[in-house]
Amino acid sequence: MGRERGQVDDADVEADARALASVIRMRILRLCLDEGLTNKQIAERLGKAPATTFHHVRTLAERGFLRAEAERRGRRGAREVPYRATGKSWRSPMLPGGTRVLIDTFLSEVAELEDPDSMAVSRLGMRLDEAAYGELWSRLEGVLQDFADRPPDPEGTPYSLFLAVHEDAARRDRGRPGS
Repeated sequence: MGRERGQVDDADVEADARALASVIRMRILRLCLDEGLTNKQIAERLGKAPATTFHHVRTLAERGFLRAEAERRGRRGAREVPYRATGKSWRSPMLPGGTRVLIDTFLSEVAELEDPDSMAVSRLGMRLDEAAYGELWSRLEGVLQDFADRPPDPEGTPYSLFLAVHEDAARRDRGRPGS
């Protein structure tokens, strides 16, 4: 007897989440977002050995996060397979600890900026009830989805966006009920 449908789906969801539980893999997906890159090109851009990145590329391709494009020949006639991100990661849930991977990925990307002060950043403190928090998150998700659905402009500047909304524990009123 085979597994029940829900069990297979749960196993697939968990396998996808494990595939995304790596800073290197998240960086690979971002690199392959606009153009197909070979394992060698990915390794060069990440400053890693091709053998190191190959395992990650293969894992992402097996889980459907990367797709192989048409094989080509390199300058010396070697077989090259470029990979391109499929966008599946945008719709995939994370395992516990996945938030830390996203934060570490963001910090890794920011560390490569020549001028970190060139980033557009904002910080805002708020005090919201549950309904207002739900509205805030829903509206932010809507804006993000709108831009995720837009076709990329081949002439445009590549940008990354990291958004985090968190409870401000230091501002919590410890004497108030429910705090």
